[in-house]
Amino acid sequence: MIDFKIDIEKCTECSLCSKECPTLIIDGKKGIPEIKEGKEKQCIKCQHCLAVCPTGALSILGKNPEDSVLVKGEIPSTNAMKHLIQTRRTIRKYKDEILSTSELDDLLQTAAFAPTGHNKNQVLLTLTKSIEQRDKLRVLVYDAIKEVMDAGKLPDSLAMFGSFQKVWDSKGIDVLFRNAPHIILASAPSSINSCVADCVISLTYMELYANTKGIGTLWDGLAKVVFDKIAPELKLQLGIPEEHTLGYIMVFGKPAVKYTRSVQSEGLNVNTLNL
Repeated sequence: MIDFKIDIEKCTECSLCSKECPTLIIDGKKGIPEIKEGKEKQCIKCQHCLAVCPTGALSILGKNPEDSVLVKGEIPSTNAMKHLIQTRRTIRKYKDEILSTSELDDLLQTAAFAPTGHNKNQVLLTLTKSIEQRDKLRVLVYDAIKEVMDAGKLPDSLAMFGSFQKVWDSKGIDVLFRNAPHIILASAPSSINSCVADCVISLTYMELYANTKGIGTLWDGLAKVVFDKIAPELKLQLGIPEEHTLGYIMVFGKPAVKYTRSVQSEGLNVNTLNL
């Protein structure tokens, strides 16, 4: 059941909900909108009908339209958004300070608004919320690399990870996570065709918002290689379901470095169609 409801006193019978429905399951031609007989299962849970209703007369999936954010609120200017994208930098030096619970929740809630394939909304975010959790995760990862090395099972193509482990053991230098206070792993069910894209888009939404708050980020491809190719069993140790694909890993926190200007782009690679 999709719990489709119309407040008759608020409905103006404009039929915008039926026109906007991607699967055309709402009948708005007979006055008060209703779901066409036998079509409920075709709902893709996009909530576009709820979002487009100008009077807030429509509710679906148990959602109260009054709990939605109104579009007429403030949005970044074109120049502000462009400036953010141009000046955002990867951060590799962090203060050893955790973000507050409210700051973390704020970031995660923003990621929850990211689009996902078929509106599945099944991206799972696994993160460290304290320095202690960060430290325990790092030990798990570096110990896993050492175990594979000692067993002679580390491929030559991944030899540099052995070097990372050695400098961690001997000097406490954290190449993989850059001493960032927070580590976040985005995963999603492998059965979803867009599982990796869903994860990356969710982290992208979170990252852009984080940068508006002065929080630095790094897309941690090195750590992802460890989880994917060296010690995949680490996912289960962190409580990530076995049927999940790890989309990406990001580290974040308060930057210990401040950049003065943007880098200069090397330019675009554009394929001009000759059709």
